[in-house]
Amino acid sequence: MKLGAFSVSLSVKDLAVSKAFYENIGFSSFGGDMKMNYLIMKNGNALVGLFQGMFEGNILTFNPGWDENASKLESYDDVRAIQKHLIEKAVKLDSQVEEGTAGPASLTITDPDGNIILIDQHV
Repeated sequence: MKLGAFSVSLSVKDLAVSKAFYENIGFSSFGGDMKMNYLIMKNGNALVGLFQGMFEGNILTFNPGWDENASKLESYDDVRAIQKHLIEKAVKLDSQVEEGTAGPASLTITDPDGNIILIDQHV
């Protein structure tokens, strides 16, 4: 199963302070918008999303169909195929993709330790 680009989405208290911290350890802004209360920071293949006031806790994020540069992959597993696999493996879905749809969609699951995993397809 191909889950796509991986990033960690962090819930931050002060976006400007977090941006400066991640810049100091070698990350640069890759996407997002301070005015929209989120930034995507990049260092090599590593991606960290900084989100202020959007959700509680931190989220592991996978983007089917994208590489770490947000470029569309030629071959990838659609989020609906991933969802079908998870259901077959009896993984409890917290949210799911509506049947019969195509294109961008997302689902969420929670690991045994309470960590939220977002599978968020943009293509």
